[in-house]
Amino acid sequence: MEPKKNPQANVGRNSSLYFAIGLALMLFLTNFAINYKTYDKEAIDIGQLNMDQELEEEIPITEQLQTPPPPPPPPAAPEVIQIVEDEKEVKETVIESTESNQEQKIVKVEAVKVVEVEEDLEVPFAVIENVPVFPGCEGGNNDAKKKCMSDKIQEFVNKKFNTDLASELGLSGRQRINVIFKIDKTGEVVGIRARAPHPGLEKEAARVIGLLPKMQPGKQRGKAVTVPYSLPIVFQVQD
Repeated sequence: MEPKKNPQANVGRNSSLYFAIGLALMLFLTNFAINYKTYDKEAIDIGQLNMDQELEEEIPITEQLQTPPPPPPPPAAPEVIQIVEDEKEVKETVIESTESNQEQKIVKVEAVKVVEVEEDLEVPFAVIENVPVFPGCEGGNNDAKKKCMSDKIQEFVNKKFNTDLASELGLSGRQRINVIFKIDKTGEVVGIRARAPHPGLEKEAARVIGLLPKMQPGKQRGKAVTVPYSLPIVFQVQD
């Protein structure tokens, strides 16, 4: 029995080409169907322009008012010319030379005295060359005078200060008062300032410092200067 098909014929030889052509055709048709747009002709209103209404509009006629020209300016008054008789004599100013000659005497100018103004310098107590000298501290070098002065002032304040004032003011515990004053060029105590927990203590501290005796002023480079001095006062209030 003979076979019905030709064994040399290969039906699936071009199947991949046909598949690619069919796939491309389907993609084209699908893209066309998606992007295809339709419009309703009845819903479109393009509008109509009626030119007859615009042509029939009447334009009002405006009347231009003509303003009369301004009146001409009045004629200028004629200038009055006065004739002045030239009888006055005018004195001419003679400019003299300021240069001196040999015959002219030269005036001598006296020497100008320059008055030196003393400056009120302030030198701190720690760096002054010659410290102020408290009465009774005249001996010893500069350091010895510093220590003697501090001890004397501390002893004076402990003797004169009213420590019972703190308890009378209702204060308790340890009290500290900072006092700052200056010893001026004459040795007097000036510029007293005090800071304490109570104004009554400040007033008492200023009173006691004001009682300090006059001292020998401090000196810097041989000249008397003002010396600031700081003194802390600390005491315990007895309950």
